[in-house]
Amino acid sequence: MTKNLLTSAVFAGVAAGLIAALLQFVFVIPALLEGELFETGARIHFGANGSPESDRGSPGLGTEWARHAMTVGFNVVTYVGFGFLLLAAMAFAELRGLTTITSKQGIIWGLAGFIAIQLAPAIGLPPELPGTPAAEIGPRQMWWLGTLVASALGLWVIAFGRGVIALSGVILLLGPHIIGAPHLDAFWGVAPPELSAEFVTLSLGAAAAGWSTLGFLCAWFWTKEL
Repeated sequence: MTKNLLTSAVFAGVAAGLIAALLQFVFVIPALLEGELFETGARIHFGANGSPESDRGSPGLGTEWARHAMTVGFNVVTYVGFGFLLLAAMAFAELRGLTTITSKQGIIWGLAGFIAIQLAPAIGLPPELPGTPAAEIGPRQMWWLGTLVASALGLWVIAFGRGVIALSGVILLLGPHIIGAPHLDAFWGVAPPELSAEFVTLSLGAAAAGWSTLGFLCAWFWTKEL
């Protein structure tokens, strides 16, 4: 069982990581590179003449092959780690008789992982373009981690709890957002708000696709008993 879990998580994580990297190169990284133009001052949105208008368009991926290779490697390593956590939770639930692992169920588990690890924290701390001023990193990391743990537990309780216990999962999901994420007292930024919104949307969309793929592949490899 342990061997099957490890091999399934590795195969699923590598495949999902490569797919996630491809999606990022197509959708997310062009927006990020465009944001870097505003960070460095190569492109200015709020000009001295008071106009909020600026040119639009990504500079292209360029030839920074080392940077792109690191992006691919980071995605693969990250999704392998997520695969271990996700498949361990799936196997534990199946062992306790709470569910049966199928490929379709795997997609649901993957989306739950996306909600807990990326969507829920992004409600308070959305993905940011380069150069976006933000609150101190320490409080933000604490809130992010607390939100992740509370969201994962909340989803588990909602899915497998009964009666009033299941309702407590809703409290766990809402708790971090009632407390609120750390933010600055004023808005600061050098990039167009439209580009920031597009970057958030593309980042979360690519992550949702990656997590869905990860959940499907974890379940598929698991049922193949590698």
